Amino acid sequence: MLISFTDKGLFCEQGNFYIDPWKPVESAVITHAHSDHARSGHKNYFCHHQSKSLLRSRLGENEYQSVNWGEPVTRNGVRVSLHPAGHIIGSAQVRIEYKGEVWVISGDYKTTNDGISGEFEPLKCHTFITESTFGLPVYQWKPQEMIYNEMRDWVLRNQSQGISSVFHAYSLGKSQRIIDALRGFEGKIFVHGAIWQIQQALLSDGWKFPDTPRMSAEIPSDIRKGSIFISPAPIEQTTVAKLIGPYLSAGCSGWMQVRGNRRRGSTDKAFVLSDHADWNGLLSAVKETGAEKVFVTHGFQSVFSRYLNENGISAGEVKTHFGEEEE
Repeated sequence: MLISFTDKGLFCEQGNFYIDPWKPVESAVITHAHSDHARSGHKNYFCHHQSKSLLRSRLGENEYQSVNWGEPVTRNGVRVSLHPAGHIIGSAQVRIEYKGEVWVISGDYKTTNDGISGEFEPLKCHTFITESTFGLPVYQWKPQEMIYNEMRDWVLRNQSQGISSVFHAYSLGKSQRIIDALRGFEGKIFVHGAIWQIQQALLSDGWKFPDTPRMSAEIPSDIRKGSIFISPAPIEQTTVAKLIGPYLSAGCSGWMQVRGNRRRGSTDKAFVLSDHADWNGLLSAVKETGAEKVFVTHGFQSVFSRYLNENGISAGEVKTHFGEEEE
C-alpha cells in the first residue's frame, strides 16, 4: 500500500513522510492547523501557504515548507500536491501519486463553500481516506446563509433589549466564520485572546476581517453593553461577563443538530454550524473520487463504512488520533 497506518500516523514509506502524525517525526505533511492534526515536535513541516502563519502562531518557529494549491513536489519519486478541503482557512487534501497509483487523504473537509475556507476540490483517485465526523444520516445542514441570518437576527433582538450576545466557538475555523457573518456589527465585536491571536496571524497574511479587539474595561461602557463576544469557552465567573453586562450565549456546532445535545449544552441558543461535511457531503465526496477503496477515519467509522460497503464501495475503518478538538 502507498500509505500504511502506523502508531505515529499515516506513513508513505516510499516518500519517507507522514501525514498529520501524532508523534514526532522527521518529515510531516500537515493538512491544516488544528492541533489534532498539527502537532509540535516534527523536524520538517510541509503545508499550504495559507496554513504557514497559523502553524507558526500555534507551534512557534520551525522549518516550514509551503506550496500553492496543486503545486507538485516530488519526494523519492512520489508526487505530492495539496488541494482545497474547505474545512478551515488553509485546510488541504493531500494527493499522492506513485507509478500511476493515486491516493487522496482528505484531512477534515467541508463540501459547501463558506466564502473564506475555499471550495472543496473533488479528486479522482484509486484510494480515498475520509473523515466521518458527522457520518450519520441525521446530520444534514441547512444553507449557510439561512444560519447566518438567524445569527444576525438573534444579535439584533438581544441588542434591542440591551443584552450582549456571546458565541462559543473554536478559535480557529468557527470563529472566523462567525466574524465574517457578523461584519455588519463591526465596532461591537470583541474576541477572546486565543481568537485574537489567530486573527493577527490571518490579518498579517492579508485576510480582510472586521476589527475584533479584545474586550477590556478601557472600552466605553455604552459599547460594551449589547456587544458581541466570541469565546472558545463559557465566560461565567470571568471578568468579561461583568464587563458586558446582561448577556445570552449561543453554541455553534454541528452536534447541535441533535436535540439531546442542545439540551445538554450550557447555552441559551444553538446554531447548527459545522466546519465538516454532513452526511450528504461525505457521500458525494466519496462518490466523486471514483475510488476503488475507501478508508474511513475519525467519527462514525463503523456506520459510514458499513453503508459504503452495502452500496458497492469497498470500505474499511482506520483508527487515528484525529478528532480530539473537533466541534
